[in-house]
Amino acid sequence: MPFGRLDSSASPHAPMSDINVTPLVDVMLVLLVIFIITAPLMAGALRLDLPRAEGTQPAAAAPAAVQLAIDAEGHILLDGQPVNDDAALSARLAQVAARSPDTELQLSADARLPYGRAIAIIGLAQQAGLSRIGFVAEAVPRAADPARRR
Repeated sequence: MPFGRLDSSASPHAPMSDINVTPLVDVMLVLLVIFIITAPLMAGALRLDLPRAEGTQPAAAAPAAVQLAIDAEGHILLDGQPVNDDAALSARLAQVAARSPDTELQLSADARLPYGRAIAIIGLAQQAGLSRIGFVAEAVPRAADPARRR
């Protein structure tokens, strides 16, 4: 069965000059769906530049812990969920403290975050009833210490 034009007025051996765009449209629609699905996943995390400290060890699992992350611009995530303002953060921390007062707040603050802002967040946690606060830092790889060689 020959493929070609259905128009019988054209000569039977004339080349077909139309471009088939159906595969292009199919590929573009698949890419659009992929971007629509993955775009919200990429925006859900904060980029933190954690301070470095020697001797940092991962803490043993606390009985209950809440992750609080603050980036350099002051955007806050509490257990992966964005928090808009201090009042909402205080209310959510109070709910956590009401469930279990021994819950540890693990604070991951960007190194460029102003010190006063970090202290204000700690104050909100203490007012909410959370007294156990842990600071998350990035571990510095241990290199050969020249002072120890002497």
